Amino acid sequence: MSEERHHHHLFHHRQEEEKPSEEVVYSETAYNPSGDDYTSGYTETAVAESASDEFERYEKEEKHHKHKEHLGEMGALAAGAFALYEKHEAKKDPEHAHKHKIEEEIAAAVGVGSGGYAFHEHHEKKDAEKEAEEASGQKHHHHHLF
Repeated sequence: MSEERHHHHLFHHRQEEEKPSEEVVYSETAYNPSGDDYTSGYTETAVAESASDEFERYEKEEKHHKHKEHLGEMGALAAGAFALYEKHEAKKDPEHAHKHKIEEEIAAAVGVGSGGYAFHEHHEKKDAEKEAEEASGQKHHHHHLF
């Protein structure tokens, strides 16, 4: 029984997250361009999300990209450390130096790839930050000295 409640809770939690970005508003009268000026009945009209909802969405996206940027940085750091370790092992173990050199080069390539990924996410984060500022109507001017 508790599994059913847990599943039920997760189902409703997912539904809350999957809310559409537009609301539907029903109106009783609508303009009819052919003939009569107005007709009666219900019509649907889509209303865009509010500026604060859009701002919150961009803030969340910015945080997500910041997290991914940090993961890329940590991957680059770990790969770089492993490359240095393998370089040291190649000198220390001349019998298997070729194997260590290959592993060093692979680790260096992974480090470059991770650094590139972190760089990409950094720019995605900046784009999300800019969109959040535009959604809120604020214009922050950051003056960097370096």
